[in-house]
Amino acid sequence: MKKTFIVIVVLLIVASCGNKEPKKTNTPTEKPRKTVAIPQFNADSAYQFVAKQTQFGPRVPETQAHADCAEWLTEKLYDFADTIIVQDFRTRLFNGNGIDGKNIVAVFHPEAKKRIVLCAHWDSRPFADHDADEANMRKPIDGANDGASGVGVLLECARQFRLQPLPENLGVDIVLFDLEDYGPHQEDAEKFYDDRVNYWALGSQHWSKAPHVYGYKAYYGILLDMVGGSNPNFPKEYYSQGYAAWVSNKVWRKAYDLGYRPYFTNEMGAMVSDDHIPMNQIAGIPTIDIIDLQPSSSNGCFPEVWHTINDNLEHIDKETLGMVGDLLLHVVYEE
Repeated sequence: MKKTFIVIVVLLIVASCGNKEPKKTNTPTEKPRKTVAIPQFNADSAYQFVAKQTQFGPRVPETQAHADCAEWLTEKLYDFADTIIVQDFRTRLFNGNGIDGKNIVAVFHPEAKKRIVLCAHWDSRPFADHDADEANMRKPIDGANDGASGVGVLLECARQFRLQPLPENLGVDIVLFDLEDYGPHQEDAEKFYDDRVNYWALGSQHWSKAPHVYGYKAYYGILLDMVGGSNPNFPKEYYSQGYAAWVSNKVWRKAYDLGYRPYFTNEMGAMVSDDHIPMNQIAGIPTIDIIDLQPSSSNGCFPEVWHTINDNLEHIDKETLGMVGDLLLHVVYEE
Protein backbone atom coordinates (compact mmCIF):
# COMPACT_ATOMS: atom_id res chain seq x y z
CA MET A 1 0.00 0.00 0.00
CA LYS A 2 2.80 2.44 0.87
CA LYS A 3 4.42 2.01 -2.54
CA THR A 4 1.14 2.61 -4.38
CA PHE A 5 0.44 5.75 -2.33
CA ILE A 6 3.81 7.23 -3.23
CA VAL A 7 3.25 6.62 -6.93
CA ILE A 8 -0.19 8.30 -6.84
CA VAL A 9 1.18 11.32 -5.04
CA VAL A 10 3.95 11.72 -7.57
CA LEU A 11 1.44 11.47 -10.46
CA LEU A 12 -0.80 14.10 -8.88
CA ILE A 13 2.11 16.44 -8.41
CA VAL A 14 3.17 16.01 -12.02
CA ALA A 15 -0.41 16.55 -13.27
CA SER A 16 -0.85 19.67 -11.21
CA CYS A 17 2.19 21.22 -12.82
CA GLY A 18 0.55 21.29 -16.29
CA ASN A 19 2.33 23.50 -18.74
CA LYS A 20 3.40 26.12 -16.24
CA GLU A 21 6.86 27.57 -16.49
CA PRO A 22 9.22 25.84 -14.10
CA LYS A 23 9.92 27.92 -11.05
CA LYS A 24 13.36 29.45 -11.15
CA THR A 25 15.60 28.57 -8.27
CA ASN A 26 18.87 30.06 -7.23
CA THR A 27 21.55 27.39 -7.42
CA PRO A 28 23.94 27.90 -4.55
CA THR A 29 27.45 28.49 -5.73
CA GLU A 30 30.31 27.02 -3.80
CA LYS A 31 32.46 29.63 -2.14
CA PRO A 32 35.91 29.38 -3.66
CA ARG A 33 38.43 28.00 -1.24
CA LYS A 34 41.17 30.36 -0.29
CA THR A 35 44.47 29.05 -1.53
CA VAL A 36 47.28 29.18 0.98
CA ALA A 37 50.92 29.18 0.00
CA ILE A 38 52.77 26.60 2.08
CA PRO A 39 56.47 27.29 2.71
CA GLN A 40 58.98 24.71 1.53
CA PHE A 41 60.38 22.93 4.57
CA ASN A 42 64.16 22.61 4.29
CA ALA A 43 65.27 19.23 5.63
CA ASP A 44 68.95 20.13 5.28
CA SER A 45 68.44 23.14 7.50
CA ALA A 46 66.56 21.06 10.09
CA TYR A 47 69.39 18.53 10.05
CA GLN A 48 71.95 21.25 10.72
CA PHE A 49 69.86 22.44 13.67
CA VAL A 50 69.95 18.87 15.05
CA ALA A 51 73.70 18.64 14.44
CA LYS A 52 74.36 21.93 16.23
CA GLN A 53 72.57 20.74 19.37
CA THR A 54 74.58 17.52 19.51
CA GLN A 55 77.83 19.46 19.09
CA PHE A 56 77.37 20.90 22.56
CA GLY A 57 77.48 17.38 23.97
CA PRO A 58 74.79 15.77 26.17
CA ARG A 59 72.37 18.52 27.22
CA VAL A 60 71.91 17.32 30.77
CA PRO A 61 70.47 20.05 33.04
CA GLU A 62 72.97 21.95 35.19
CA THR A 63 75.92 21.13 32.90
CA GLN A 64 77.92 23.54 30.73
CA ALA A 65 76.67 21.86 27.54
CA HIS A 66 73.10 22.47 28.69
CA ALA A 67 73.79 26.13 29.47
CA ASP A 68 75.57 26.71 26.15
CA CYS A 69 72.79 25.07 24.16
CA ALA A 70 70.13 27.10 25.98
CA GLU A 71 71.93 30.29 25.02
CA TRP A 72 72.16 29.20 21.38
CA LEU A 73 68.51 28.14 21.19
CA THR A 74 67.37 31.43 22.68
CA GLU A 75 69.49 33.49 20.27
CA LYS A 76 68.39 31.42 17.26
CA LEU A 77 64.70 31.73 18.08
CA TYR A 78 65.19 35.46 18.74
CA ASP A 79 66.10 35.76 15.04
CA PHE A 80 62.76 34.26 14.00
CA ALA A 81 60.03 34.99 16.57
CA ASP A 82 58.17 38.14 17.64
CA THR A 83 58.78 37.47 21.32
CA ILE A 84 61.06 35.15 23.28
CA ILE A 85 60.34 34.12 26.85
CA VAL A 86 62.81 32.09 28.88
CA GLN A 87 61.03 30.43 31.76
CA ASP A 88 63.48 29.59 34.55
CA PHE A 89 62.12 27.23 37.17
CA ARG A 90 63.24 24.98 39.97
CA THR A 91 61.78 21.56 40.55
CA ARG A 92 62.50 18.28 42.32
CA LEU A 93 63.96 15.11 40.85
CA PHE A 94 62.96 11.51 41.60
CA ASN A 95 65.70 11.30 44.26
CA GLY A 96 64.47 14.38 46.11
CA ASN A 97 67.23 16.68 44.88
CA GLY A 98 66.29 20.12 43.62
CA ILE A 99 67.31 21.08 40.09
CA ASP A 100 67.06 24.14 37.84
CA GLY A 101 65.34 23.95 34.48
CA LYS A 102 64.70 26.31 31.59
CA ASN A 103 61.73 26.26 29.21
CA ILE A 104 62.21 28.36 26.07
CA VAL A 105 59.15 29.88 24.39
CA ALA A 106 58.99 31.55 20.97
CA VAL A 107 55.82 33.55 20.23
CA PHE A 108 54.53 34.33 16.72
CA HIS A 109 51.61 36.76 16.21
CA PRO A 110 51.14 37.44 19.95
CA GLU A 111 48.00 39.48 19.22
CA ALA A 112 46.11 36.54 17.62
CA LYS A 113 43.43 34.93 19.80
CA LYS A 114 43.45 31.59 18.00
CA ARG A 115 46.69 29.84 18.93
CA ILE A 116 48.46 26.57 18.24
CA VAL A 117 51.28 25.34 20.47
CA LEU A 118 54.10 23.28 18.95
CA CYS A 119 56.57 21.66 21.32
CA ALA A 120 59.47 19.29 21.91
CA HIS A 121 61.96 18.70 24.71
CA TRP A 122 65.49 20.00 24.34
CA ASP A 123 67.27 18.28 27.24
CA SER A 124 68.93 14.87 26.87
CA ARG A 125 68.95 11.80 29.10
CA PRO A 126 71.65 11.66 31.80
CA PHE A 127 71.71 7.84 31.67
CA ALA A 128 72.15 5.46 28.71
CA ASP A 129 70.28 2.92 30.83
CA HIS A 130 69.06 0.86 27.88
CA ASP A 131 72.49 0.46 26.29
CA ALA A 132 73.54 -3.10 25.49
CA ASP A 133 76.94 -2.47 27.08
CA GLU A 134 76.66 -2.28 30.87
CA ALA A 135 79.72 -0.01 30.94
CA ASN A 136 77.72 2.68 29.14
CA MET A 137 74.57 2.54 31.23
CA ARG A 138 75.49 5.43 33.54
CA LYS A 139 76.78 7.67 30.73
CA PRO A 140 74.72 10.60 29.35
CA ILE A 141 73.45 10.44 25.77
CA ASP A 142 73.57 12.87 22.83
CA GLY A 143 69.82 12.60 22.36
CA ALA A 144 70.03 13.33 18.63
CA ASN A 145 66.68 11.66 18.01
CA ASP A 146 65.26 11.75 21.54
CA GLY A 147 65.03 15.50 21.90
CA ALA A 148 67.17 17.23 19.26
CA SER A 149 65.19 15.94 16.25
CA GLY A 150 61.93 17.53 17.39
CA VAL A 151 63.70 20.77 18.27
CA GLY A 152 65.44 20.79 14.88
CA VAL A 153 62.13 20.48 13.05
CA LEU A 154 60.58 23.27 15.14
CA LEU A 155 63.55 25.58 14.57
CA GLU A 156 63.17 25.16 10.82
CA CYS A 157 59.40 25.77 11.14
CA ALA A 158 60.22 28.95 13.08
CA ARG A 159 62.57 30.06 10.30
CA GLN A 160 59.79 29.51 7.77
CA PHE A 161 57.30 31.46 9.91
CA ARG A 162 59.66 34.42 9.67
CA LEU A 163 60.18 34.05 5.89
CA GLN A 164 56.46 33.60 5.15
CA PRO A 165 54.25 35.12 7.85
CA LEU A 166 51.45 33.04 9.32
CA PRO A 167 47.78 33.73 8.49
CA GLU A 168 46.70 36.94 10.25
CA ASN A 169 44.15 35.25 12.51
CA LEU A 170 46.56 32.59 13.75
CA GLY A 171 49.23 32.68 16.44
CA VAL A 172 51.78 29.97 17.11
CA ASP A 173 53.81 29.34 20.24
CA ILE A 174 56.83 27.07 20.06
CA VAL A 175 57.68 25.69 23.51
CA LEU A 176 60.94 23.82 24.11
CA PHE A 177 60.58 21.90 27.35
CA ASP A 178 63.44 21.15 29.70
CA LEU A 179 63.83 18.21 32.11
CA GLU A 180 61.65 15.82 30.16
CA ASP A 181 64.16 12.99 30.30
CA TYR A 182 65.50 13.05 33.87
CA GLY A 183 63.46 10.15 35.21
CA PRO A 184 65.14 7.47 37.36
CA HIS A 185 67.64 5.00 35.93
CA GLN A 186 65.89 1.75 35.02
CA GLU A 187 67.89 -0.05 37.72
CA ASP A 188 66.47 2.38 40.31
CA ALA A 189 62.93 2.60 38.92
CA GLU A 190 61.39 0.26 41.48
CA LYS A 191 63.18 2.00 44.35
CA PHE A 192 61.74 5.39 43.42
CA TYR A 193 58.39 4.27 42.02
CA ASP A 194 55.41 6.29 43.22
CA ASP A 195 52.20 6.20 41.20
CA ARG A 196 51.22 9.60 42.65
CA VAL A 197 54.22 11.36 41.12
CA ASN A 198 55.39 11.78 37.52
CA TYR A 199 59.18 12.07 37.60
CA TRP A 200 59.31 12.66 33.85
CA ALA A 201 58.22 15.69 31.79
CA LEU A 202 59.11 18.09 34.60
CA GLY A 203 59.40 21.14 32.33
CA SER A 204 56.04 20.40 30.75
CA GLN A 205 54.47 19.98 34.17
CA HIS A 206 55.80 23.37 35.24
CA TRP A 207 54.67 25.14 32.06
CA SER A 208 51.23 23.51 32.21
CA LYS A 209 50.74 24.89 35.73
CA ALA A 210 52.31 28.28 35.02
CA PRO A 211 52.36 29.00 31.26
CA HIS A 212 54.32 31.88 29.76
CA VAL A 213 51.11 33.97 29.58
CA TYR A 214 48.66 34.04 32.47
CA GLY A 215 45.49 32.17 31.55
CA TYR A 216 47.07 30.90 28.33
CA LYS A 217 44.86 28.73 26.12
CA ALA A 218 45.51 27.16 22.76
CA TYR A 219 43.18 25.61 20.20
CA TYR A 220 45.37 22.52 20.22
CA GLY A 221 48.96 21.37 20.62
CA ILE A 222 51.35 19.08 18.73
CA LEU A 223 54.33 17.50 20.48
CA LEU A 224 57.26 16.08 18.50
CA ASP A 225 59.43 13.36 20.01
CA MET A 226 61.87 11.07 18.19
CA VAL A 227 61.02 12.31 14.70
CA GLY A 228 64.42 11.81 13.06
CA GLY A 229 64.99 8.06 12.73
CA SER A 230 65.08 6.06 9.52
CA ASN A 231 61.95 4.19 8.42
CA PRO A 232 59.77 5.64 11.21
CA ASN A 233 56.43 4.32 12.36
CA PHE A 234 54.04 7.02 13.58
CA PRO A 235 50.82 5.41 14.88
CA LYS A 236 48.17 7.36 16.75
CA GLU A 237 49.65 7.33 20.25
CA TYR A 238 47.15 5.96 22.77
CA TYR A 239 46.79 8.95 25.10
CA SER A 240 46.76 11.37 22.15
CA GLN A 241 43.78 9.55 20.73
CA GLY A 242 42.08 9.48 24.11
CA TYR A 243 42.52 13.16 24.92
CA ALA A 244 42.53 14.74 21.46
CA ALA A 245 41.31 12.30 18.81
CA TRP A 246 40.02 15.13 16.61
CA VAL A 247 43.52 16.62 16.49
CA SER A 248 45.31 13.38 15.64
CA ASN A 249 42.65 12.52 13.04
CA LYS A 250 43.09 15.95 11.47
CA VAL A 251 46.89 15.61 11.34
CA TRP A 252 46.85 12.04 10.05
CA ARG A 253 44.35 12.94 7.28
CA LYS A 254 46.75 15.63 6.11
CA ALA A 255 49.61 13.11 6.26
CA TYR A 256 47.62 10.83 3.96
CA ASP A 257 46.90 13.73 1.58
CA LEU A 258 50.64 14.41 1.38
CA GLY A 259 51.47 10.78 0.61
CA TYR A 260 52.94 9.89 4.01
CA ARG A 261 50.51 7.08 4.80
CA PRO A 262 53.16 4.31 4.87
CA TYR A 263 54.70 6.07 7.88
CA PHE A 264 51.65 7.65 9.54
CA THR A 265 49.69 4.48 10.16
CA ASN A 266 46.02 4.44 11.07
CA GLU A 267 46.69 2.25 14.09
CA MET A 268 46.49 2.74 17.83
CA GLY A 269 49.95 3.10 19.30
CA ALA A 270 51.30 2.33 22.76
CA MET A 271 50.66 4.41 25.88
CA VAL A 272 53.51 6.91 26.17
CA SER A 273 54.03 9.12 29.21
CA ASP A 274 55.37 12.26 27.54
CA ASP A 275 55.13 16.05 27.66
CA HIS A 276 51.62 15.98 26.19
CA ILE A 277 50.15 14.35 29.31
CA PRO A 278 50.47 17.46 31.57
CA MET A 279 49.38 19.64 28.66
CA ASN A 280 46.13 17.69 28.43
CA GLN A 281 45.56 17.00 32.12
CA ILE A 282 46.78 20.24 33.71
CA ALA A 283 46.67 22.94 31.02
CA GLY A 284 43.53 21.54 29.38
CA ILE A 285 45.01 21.90 25.89
CA PRO A 286 44.09 19.01 23.56
CA THR A 287 47.57 17.87 22.54
CA ILE A 288 48.89 14.94 20.53
CA ASP A 289 52.30 13.28 20.44
CA ILE A 290 53.89 12.51 17.07
CA ILE A 291 56.38 9.86 18.16
CA ASP A 292 58.20 7.00 16.45
CA LEU A 293 57.01 3.72 17.96
CA GLN A 294 58.55 0.43 16.85
CA PRO A 295 56.58 -2.59 18.17
CA SER A 296 59.31 -5.09 17.20
CA SER A 297 62.11 -3.16 18.94
CA SER A 298 64.13 -4.77 21.74
CA ASN A 299 63.54 -1.48 23.62
CA GLY A 300 59.88 -2.18 24.15
CA CYS A 301 58.09 0.05 21.65
CA PHE A 302 60.85 2.61 21.17
CA PRO A 303 63.59 2.74 18.49
CA GLU A 304 66.67 0.59 19.06
CA VAL A 305 68.91 3.59 19.86
CA TRP A 306 66.51 4.94 22.51
CA HIS A 307 68.31 5.75 25.78
CA THR A 308 71.61 4.38 24.47
CA ILE A 309 74.86 6.10 23.52
CA ASN A 310 73.99 5.27 19.90
CA ASP A 311 71.31 7.96 19.87
CA ASN A 312 73.66 10.20 17.91
CA LEU A 313 73.76 12.14 14.65
CA GLU A 314 74.69 9.04 12.63
CA HIS A 315 71.15 7.75 13.14
CA ILE A 316 69.33 10.90 11.99
CA ASP A 317 67.55 10.72 8.64
CA LYS A 318 66.96 13.97 6.75
CA GLU A 319 63.98 12.48 4.90
CA THR A 320 62.15 11.79 8.14
CA LEU A 321 62.83 15.32 9.41
CA GLY A 322 61.59 16.69 6.08
CA MET A 323 58.40 14.61 6.12
CA VAL A 324 57.43 15.65 9.66
CA GLY A 325 58.30 19.30 9.03
CA ASP A 326 56.37 19.42 5.76
CA LEU A 327 53.33 17.93 7.48
CA LEU A 328 53.55 20.44 10.32
CA LEU A 329 53.74 23.44 7.98
CA HIS A 330 50.69 22.23 6.03
CA VAL A 331 48.66 21.73 9.21
CA VAL A 332 49.56 25.18 10.54
CA TYR A 333 49.20 27.26 7.39
CA GLU A 334 45.94 25.57 6.36
CA GLU A 335 44.35 26.15 9.78
